[in-house]
Amino acid sequence: MNINTLKTTFFLAVLSVLFIFIGSLLGGQSGATMALMMAAVMNIGAYWFSDKIVLAMYRARQVAEREAPELYGVVRELTMRAGLPMPKVYIMDNPAPNAFATGRNPEHSAVAVTTGILGILSRDELAGVIGHELAHIKNRDILISTVAATIAGAISYITHMATWGLMFGGGRRNDEDRNPFGSAIAIAVMILAPIAAMLIQMAISRSREYTADESGAVICGNPLSLAVALKKLHAGTRRIPMNDNPATAHMFIVSPLSGGGMLSLFSTHPPIEERVARLEAMAGRR
Repeated sequence: MNINTLKTTFFLAVLSVLFIFIGSLLGGQSGATMALMMAAVMNIGAYWFSDKIVLAMYRARQVAEREAPELYGVVRELTMRAGLPMPKVYIMDNPAPNAFATGRNPEHSAVAVTTGILGILSRDELAGVIGHELAHIKNRDILISTVAATIAGAISYITHMATWGLMFGGGRRNDEDRNPFGSAIAIAVMILAPIAAMLIQMAISRSREYTADESGAVICGNPLSLAVALKKLHAGTRRIPMNDNPATAHMFIVSPLSGGGMLSLFSTHPPIEERVARLEAMAGRR
């Protein structure tokens, strides 16, 4: 188990403990259970149909080998190397260079790239990108992100229910008046808990990106190919914004969203500079 997998396990554990704490504090056992069930239904549905939903959202079209021979050949070669079933291959008609993988498991997976990425990357660099996306499929990152989203969503539901309960609590106001500190703590928890859950969810996403970079470099056989591709894609997305839906930003190999400083805490992706540095260090050890 590498360091990034350990980080993911740790963050999931922290998120679970946070959910149990918030649930018992604000919603009690019944409220926590209801919130978890609601979040699970929504996220499991998204997980099961994620490939169809996201591919339709970006108007991606499935291509056969005769339509995109180089792309299809790279995917097929690296899929065999990774020991995975052949995913469906899609192209998005979008000048912003980017790519993502989707699907609930390796047997129901898809790899999608934009027309923009095909115009700026060499074959080796494209192989680095495809290796990264296949690593997400092999590592079942879509399942991991769904679990994290379910727990984080349940925490948000609990705090929302508690907020409405505090506003319309009726007879319980007398108890709160007698215990102002308890009420203040509850309010603070309702404000801070969803933020904490989102920060942990973003940290899980960043750790999975590091893991996909490392595994993808092994699949493609050259960490520097992926490093160069990441630099090109980062520069390309700054020049040509994708106008992406923030809810799907975590799926792409480089974030279509901008932001730095404190906003980096809420980013689904690690800094490009750090990802490139790790890949270059990995190449130096080979």
